[in-house]
Amino acid sequence: MAKTIDLELTRAEVEVIELEARLRVVPMNDTQLSDALKTALAAKKERLKKLRTLHAAAGRARTTDLVNGDGVNPLIAQRRPPLKRTVPQRPPAKSSK
Repeated sequence: MAKTIDLELTRAEVEVIELEARLRVVPMNDTQLSDALKTALAAKKERLKKLRTLHAAAGRARTTDLVNGDGVNPLIAQRRPPLKRTVPQRPPAKSSK
């Protein structure tokens, strides 16, 4: 089964990475900024932890709920086959004599 992308979870992960990077380049004498970034980072990590838990729980529920009695996921079974696309052929090049 294909993985679904949770945009909120992905964005939260990016925000944590950005805050960690910003915290690494804070000037040593700017304790106020450092403290604010640490507080924000702790809050973002807590939110990320909750989102990961929700995402994992939703993934487990989705895989068990969607499979019908014969073991076929109805969402996958309803997919249409890919379109057959043909590439137009070029006419043969005329030779110049």
